Amino acid sequence: MKDISNIPLKRKFVIHKHTRETDVHWDLMIEWPDVLKTWRLDSPPEKLTNEKTKATPIQDHDKKFLTYQGPVNNGTGTVELADEGTCTIESDDGKILKIAFTGRILKRALILEK
Repeated sequence: MKDISNIPLKRKFVIHKHTRETDVHWDLMIEWPDVLKTWRLDSPPEKLTNEKTKATPIQDHDKKFLTYQGPVNNGTGTVELADEGTCTIESDDGKILKIAFTGRILKRALILEK
């Protein structure tokens, strides 16, 4: 099991709806010590309560995205807040990350398989 003792138990998270021309997806961002760890989701937060979705790790983001909404990618897309709240990393064994979410919409534990 990975040592997660240096990671705050409770941290902030956001889910952005990311729109770019004909592409719409959601970015799950979780506060880490220096960055926001980010995964691209194929489904909105309201579907995560009872459906599986693909979560693809993408590049870390700056912490400013915890509150940012507006144009991104040099004006080729926009992000808007879809959900926000706190989460707790329950376990991380290097292959499976279990996270409990307490958001406005997402209120359950999810397992992200690496």
